[in-house]
Amino acid sequence: MTPVKVPETKTEQPGESLFKRLVRQQLFIPFAALALLVLFNLIADPSFFSVTIKENSLGNPVLSGNIISVLDNASELVILAIGMTLVTASSGGQDISVGATMAIAGSVILRMVCGGQVTADTLQMPLFLAVLIGIAVTAVFGAFNGTLVAYFKIQPMVATLIMFTAGRSIAAWINNNQLPIMNDVSFKYAGTFLPGIPVPTPIFITAFVILLFWLVLRFTTLGLYTQSVGINAGASRLNGLDPQKVKLLTYVILGVCVAVAGFIRVSRSGSINYSRIAENIEMDAILAVALGGNALSGGKFNIYGSILGAYVIQFLTTTLYKYEVPSTALPAYKAVVVILLVVLSAPVVRSKMAGLRFQAKADKIAKEAK
Repeated sequence: MTPVKVPETKTEQPGESLFKRLVRQQLFIPFAALALLVLFNLIADPSFFSVTIKENSLGNPVLSGNIISVLDNASELVILAIGMTLVTASSGGQDISVGATMAIAGSVILRMVCGGQVTADTLQMPLFLAVLIGIAVTAVFGAFNGTLVAYFKIQPMVATLIMFTAGRSIAAWINNNQLPIMNDVSFKYAGTFLPGIPVPTPIFITAFVILLFWLVLRFTTLGLYTQSVGINAGASRLNGLDPQKVKLLTYVILGVCVAVAGFIRVSRSGSINYSRIAENIEMDAILAVALGGNALSGGKFNIYGSILGAYVIQFLTTTLYKYEVPSTALPAYKAVVVILLVVLSAPVVRSKMAGLRFQAKADKIAKEAK
């Protein structure tokens, strides 16, 4: 595919202030939310941003601190948000089965490296091959969801409800309802630290995934085709695109993202809990897409907004844990803040605010004229 440049349209109005131009930008809301969280923590406890070096369980010096925790713990969510953005843009719906499919990916990978044993001290299969098998399996499940959406015209949330319901049971079935444990230290490198490197490995994996998608969107027409199908599938078909194949492809890509995220998650501990792994992460992935200013009805998207939205959500979670908010109350606090941010980022609210500003300016001019 040859790269296609989409002409940029400027919406600035003559005489518009810099602040107003910033407010009109799609990334204003997630950046503003991040700035508020940073300001709050600076005022409440400046030590929140301190980064220190301490020894981990293996005696290696590693970086430690809240900011490192945010970047590390957001890794899986960022990767999922990237795939979720493409699915949302193409199909106008969301995949609510990513958490359950992460359980399947983790279960498959552990099954491969443990060789069917409950506890293994060494890798029974090359790790790279085990991860590839996990990616292939979740890509198939992604294709299953994509087929229901693209070819059978089932609403995405309804189509993925099947895997949302059955996915964790399938994950348990893969390992005969046992909880495999991998004790080989090398298996945990992807979820913790590489020897001699103080930065958490998931940060590097996430950076690689972001770079990979930047290259794909920059040098292929995937982004253009996805937006075109999401905006108007009928018109896209008339222009030579196959909307069904584009939608199917985005679900397969999400399946690959799920496998990578699932591998990181099980690599952190070397084991799996089918009912708790990645619990409710699909909701955070959808919220990351919304916080990034992307319309959940599909069409035009900004994948970097979703990435920033994922980091904002993790920043908020880390902040709440820092101030000892009970884990049972955490979703309620998070929901209130996220609802406010999503409402403020809604096009209807923005247009209303712009109308109020315009009316206030008109009243001021009329008053001065008198």
